[in-house]
Amino acid sequence: LYQDNGDLLTQLKDQDASVIATNQYKDRVSMAENSSLLIAAASLKDEKIFTCMVVAGADISEYPVKLLIHKAPTRVEITALAAELEIGKPTQLGQCSAPDSNPAANITWFKNKKHLVADGKGIIISSKVKVDEVTGLTTTSSTLQYTAEKGDTDALFTCGTLNALSSPVSFTVTYPTERVSLHVISKGPLMEGDNVTLKCKADGNPLPTSFNFHIQVVKVENSDSYTVTDVTRDSTGEYKCSIIDNAKMEDSKNITINYLDMSLSPSEKVMKSAGESLALNLQTDASGELRDNGKLDKMPKFDKLTYSDSGKYEVVVTMGALIKKASFELVVEGIPVIRRLAKQRGEDGQHKVLTCEAEGSPKPTVAWSVNGTSADESPYVNGKISYKLTIVPTVNLTVVCTVSNELGQDTRAINVSTLFEEVRMDKQGSSDDSDTTKLVVGVIVGLLLATVVVGLAYWLYMKKSKQGSWKTGEKEDGSTEESKKLEEKIEEKLEENSQKVEV
Repeated sequence: LYQDNGDLLTQLKDQDASVIATNQYKDRVSMAENSSLLIAAASLKDEKIFTCMVVAGADISEYPVKLLIHKAPTRVEITALAAELEIGKPTQLGQCSAPDSNPAANITWFKNKKHLVADGKGIIISSKVKVDEVTGLTTTSSTLQYTAEKGDTDALFTCGTLNALSSPVSFTVTYPTERVSLHVISKGPLMEGDNVTLKCKADGNPLPTSFNFHIQVVKVENSDSYTVTDVTRDSTGEYKCSIIDNAKMEDSKNITINYLDMSLSPSEKVMKSAGESLALNLQTDASGELRDNGKLDKMPKFDKLTYSDSGKYEVVVTMGALIKKASFELVVEGIPVIRRLAKQRGEDGQHKVLTCEAEGSPKPTVAWSVNGTSADESPYVNGKISYKLTIVPTVNLTVVCTVSNELGQDTRAINVSTLFEEVRMDKQGSSDDSDTTKLVVGVIVGLLLATVVVGLAYWLYMKKSKQGSWKTGEKEDGSTEESKKLEEKIEEKLEENSQKVEV
């Protein structure tokens, strides 16, 4: 085996190889069992042509081999990075270097791990190789000129060789604003008195920091928002925003400020007399469809007021989240009137209960012409009240019920018979209010009076007859005695009839 500078080693048949080199290969070469040449501590200087010569008798054969020494670059890195990439503008993104390699490294560019292929337009790649005169190693440099797109924001660029890859780098991609959008920040429909925040968004990079809000052309710097405070229905309309350096780049929104007005007449406390009328007037003004409170199908009508109409009336009108309420209190007054005065015997039969039913407002008070053992009254509802008085009459009497309030009074009387008289009549099967019983009692009283009249007439007749006759003293004395007896008989008869009546 030999190379241009001389023989390296020889090997005879059935003998070991012997090194005959005297230069730098003396201690670095050897032969393997399969007759391969082994060179230790290879370097770039070993990149030569080595020849294997075989001698067989008179035949000599030579087999040259060119030895190539490969060395990977010490590193792969991107330098000279661009500050930013602008959409549509060709920009030198950076320079990828692969130093100290042999042979010269082949550099490839990647975006998001995908191979970038030069197209002469958006992607232009230029490379150059420099050889170190001392080491013979090469440094390969590759420059990427790139035209960015909007999707390249946050894209990762790398470059690499066969055996190494650079660290990824990313760039800020700038582009002008292409679209502006106006947003109304609100949790719900806008109402009068609300604060309305307008937010203007743009898609440029870097994002615009100043905007014009076309309300009264308000310029807002270093903010994308503007708040309109305490809006009114007059604030309804079209709102716009635009970027400062391009007024044509704008967006608009129609904003409606919802409102609800309501007035009710009457709206406070109303005093009316029973039988009068009351007119209600409800007026509304709103920016949308209204709904009432659902408690009444329609507005109440008061053509002829009654006491039951008294009370508090409220109307609730809603429109979305807006709610308005109005109310009034109606008081119907009137002079008290007794609607019914009645009597009845108590359940135990030992007393009588008088009932005086009245109607009026304010609440009537009652006065009885007699005192009772107990007095009671019902709840006062819708102008009506009932008073009860419990009495034990010992004689026939007339009871007067008087009801009154500050507007006036009403009086009614009722005849009440003694409880004992009713008890005697009850023994004959009669009741207090029976017309038949009254007739029987009347007949008996009439008979009693007739008997008395006949007796008195007879007595007077006898007395007159005696005065027209002259009689002896004895006879006269006897006549006097007879008269006394007759009077006694009449009295007995009266008592007997009286007892019959009582029975």
